[in-house]
Amino acid sequence: MRRLLPAAVVWASMLVGCSGDDAATVGRSPDPTGTSGTPTTTTAPLRALDSAAAVAAEVDRTETAIRNPSTAEADLQALGRAQQLAYLALDEHPEWDAEVSALVSPALRPVVAANVAAGRAIKRLNGPIEDGRPLPKWRIAPPEPAADLLAHYRGAGQASGVPWPYLAAIHLVETRMGRIQGDSVAGAQGPMQFIPTTWAIYGQGGDIRDTRDAIYAAGRLLRANGAPSNMARALRAYNNDARYVQAVTAYTEQIQADERAYLGYHGWQVFFGPLLLPEGWVG
Repeated sequence: MRRLLPAAVVWASMLVGCSGDDAATVGRSPDPTGTSGTPTTTTAPLRALDSAAAVAAEVDRTETAIRNPSTAEADLQALGRAQQLAYLALDEHPEWDAEVSALVSPALRPVVAANVAAGRAIKRLNGPIEDGRPLPKWRIAPPEPAADLLAHYRGAGQASGVPWPYLAAIHLVETRMGRIQGDSVAGAQGPMQFIPTTWAIYGQGGDIRDTRDAIYAAGRLLRANGAPSNMARALRAYNNDARYVQAVTAYTEQIQADERAYLGYHGWQVFFGPLLLPEGWVG
């Protein structure tokens, strides 16, 4: 059984309460989107999400658009990023939970509850990021296109019997669907974060850093440990922590309920405490 710290989820401890020019300044960039490749604080984009009503409106807008088949493919990345920011704001304000739930569309209430619960579970798993903690030695790269990743998930799911949304959810939690390129503190490697000794069992001669090879290996690991009949047990083999199982299961269930939820998650970015690590950033 392997144990590792999921790399991509350290965003969950972001400091939403900062405002004004006295906010965290480490890595601040004049580019609020982070497209310059420089870490940026999330203070500016979160200023508009300063109330339960604002968060509810943004969740309604983004979730509805992501789930709408007529939404242009070119708009999905921006929608996913905006969706993520709304959930990050709500994650830090549990006192808004009831009001947000009352304000969003009734059909979205269980979606909001699941995404918030998953984010908070990962936050508890990772613990706080102390001020002054060095930035990680990661390279942040664009993910493979959503359609290409979906083909990998489906192929691995067919080969292993593991429902493909579990593979997508693991990929999301571990490396933000391949955005994070770097090893975990436990020495796990590649887009699905395999310990090399575990890879030797399930990699079947593939490349630990190759996206398709890693996703197929994850399916084999899960199948060997109880999937698909006992997914909780199989996920424990991936990371032996109930909070990890809760988060992966919650994201999986959203994709199973509406496959277009995957398209929103594909847009989610990498945060380290209050800092956005944009695609192109190298630590």
